[in-house]
Amino acid sequence: MPLTRRDFTGRSARAGAGVVLAGAAGALATAPGALAAHDIGESTEDADGDARAGYGPGYGPLLPDPDGLLALPAGFSYRVVTRTGVTRLESGESTPSNHDGTAAFEGPRDTTLLVNNHELKGPRSRWEHPVPLAEDLVYDPAASGGCTVVEVHRDGRVAEWVGLAGTSTNCAGGTTPWGTWLTCEENSDRAGENGMTKDHGYVFEVDPADRRANRSPKPLKFFGRFDHEAVVIDPQRGHAYLTEDDSDPNGLFFRWVPPHGFHHGRGRFRALADDAGTLQAPKCYDSGGRFVDDLSRAVKTGTVYGVDWVDVPDRDARTVPVRRQFDTGEVTRARKLEGMWWADGGAYVVSSYARDESPGRPHDGQVWFYDPRRRTLTLKVLLGVNQDPSADGGYDGPDNITVSPYGGLIIAEDGDGGQHLFGATDTGRMYPVARNELNIGTAEEPEYSEFAGVVFSPDGKTLYASIQKPGIMLAITGPWKRHRR
Repeated sequence: MPLTRRDFTGRSARAGAGVVLAGAAGALATAPGALAAHDIGESTEDADGDARAGYGPGYGPLLPDPDGLLALPAGFSYRVVTRTGVTRLESGESTPSNHDGTAAFEGPRDTTLLVNNHELKGPRSRWEHPVPLAEDLVYDPAASGGCTVVEVHRDGRVAEWVGLAGTSTNCAGGTTPWGTWLTCEENSDRAGENGMTKDHGYVFEVDPADRRANRSPKPLKFFGRFDHEAVVIDPQRGHAYLTEDDSDPNGLFFRWVPPHGFHHGRGRFRALADDAGTLQAPKCYDSGGRFVDDLSRAVKTGTVYGVDWVDVPDRDARTVPVRRQFDTGEVTRARKLEGMWWADGGAYVVSSYARDESPGRPHDGQVWFYDPRRRTLTLKVLLGVNQDPSADGGYDGPDNITVSPYGGLIIAEDGDGGQHLFGATDTGRMYPVARNELNIGTAEEPEYSEFAGVVFSPDGKTLYASIQKPGIMLAITGPWKRHRR
């Protein structure tokens, strides 16, 4: 049943609409099964009452790396897991380039299995290290992207193999409650465009634990054909939520409702018809019942919008892209809808930035929380426009995101100037976790690639993240501490 404007307006009045306007950050709730550890306070004292070094939340200032790769706080260290042009797949080819979205799973014999997207667009001839066309794992032999599976042993040994090949611009994605990875194509070329031999713009499922399950890749067309970014699954209701990174007009946040009687599980998506279930886009209302055309309209953390869902007319976009199938006033949009993470009974959703293409106020990043029970979107984090991206300490362009087992969020930066991994606490305060020091530009015009694929290991001891170009996956360890709520 849809949540009407009247329903939401009445509910807001009963709850106290002042909460929406007060600008309170709200809680970035700790992930289920949060790890026990010493607290990190918001003051200058630690959990034992000892004076800290004068900095606020987080782990202190970042220290330059003598190897020129990754600056970390004191006590933290990293190791390289894979590196394009250096590490090799089981087949002997180089690790593919352009690392992006990543998921971590418990593997056999005390290993960790990481599924790593490779955001490679267009024909294979364009790239020195495309994803190899492994036998029976290829969707479109003309396309250069896909996924690899990285097996990390406790003693540091690493093995890597192809999980999916022949897809395009594999950006983010999301894990499933049954232990697989949904990889998203952020490209919707048709067969015959840019050298492609099949249509693109789909989601594919990759099973890190069963190589046979990945044979003869099948696009999950019921999730729609558009420039996909990320996807999460509601383990209770079975709904999927998806983001679209696009503009002209701005992209959409989607919900997929499974067909009646469908039960999720390994391999079950393959049995569904291309038009199974219902794909929908949001229509948001503020506390006064007024329609909200774009999420850039929100200017304070704590803003809450009610959400109705509108069916997509043609999810395969046979003649018109999905985002252009809605007239003005029909749906709510946002610029660069990027990473997502399911935790705390809902979906954390990133809008990377807004400028002149958005009708609201410009910003350098939002993180929203969609609560499916209340059918609301709440603004949790808001980054103002970064006036000096080259200066250390400012952040812009959040992209991939994870909810930390120690509380709050860890966010991968894909903005201008310096590139960081940074945290956001329950009160909305931000702190640095790492800085990319690998200059792929020149001394006169330095350039630093974005971070991507930020995810904790299943035991919470290691934070994995990648520097997208040239393609370096890193394992970060150190004195992780729980953020006091």
